[in-house]
Formats: sequence, structure tokens, C-alpha cells
Amino acid sequence: QVRLVESGGGLVQPGGSLRLSCAASGLIIRFVPMDWYRQAPGKQRELVASITSGGNTDYADSVKGRFIISRDSTKNTVYLQMNSLKPEDTAVYYCNTRPNLDSAWGQGTQVTVSS
Repeated sequence: QVRLVESGGGLVQPGGSLRLSCAASGLIIRFVPMDWYRQAPGKQRELVASITSGGNTDYADSVKGRFIISRDSTKNTVYLQMNSLKPEDTAVYYCNTRPNLDSAWGQGTQVTVSS
């Protein structure tokens, strides 16, 4: 059974940084494309960043140049380094495989950007 556990969120001031982690079990992340998503209150879940099994990355325009997705195969963990955070980055952040596994959606981790 695939399990994904997100962590690393918190309250940060505008311009600050956070690193989110997505610890995976039940799959080997270096063989699986992985995505980070976010969902702000009252809005639909949106794709933020992706990493392919080959290590290629892609980003939503809203975070390009500020966020970096990476993985550590030794820890079976995917990361999202978020820099120059803005209030509009406030959301619950989730990770999942691509294609998504409905059963793998976790609780997410809350990121709040506020002064």
C-alpha cells in the first residue's frame, strides 16, 4: 500500500523560505513521477511542481524561479524548496504520484505566508 506523508509546513513571513518533505512508502520514488499540489481555501487543488523518473522538473508559472522540486532516493523522499514566499502561496500542500493514486492523498502540510 502506498503511503505519502507531507511535512515541513508552517507560518512564514513574506519573502521567507520553507522546505516541504514527502516521505513515501510502498513505492520507490526514483521510478515514479511525483507531483506537488496545493489547495487554498475556496479554491481547487492546483499542480505546483513535478519531477519525472528521469529527474526532469516542471513548475507552475506562479512558482517558477522560486520553488525547487527534488528527491532523495536514499530517503525515498521528495522535497519542495520554497523561496521568496508570497501571501498567495498560502495553502495546504500535498504530494502524489503521476498519475495520481486516489488512495495516496495524505493530510497535506499547511503553509501560511503572513506578516
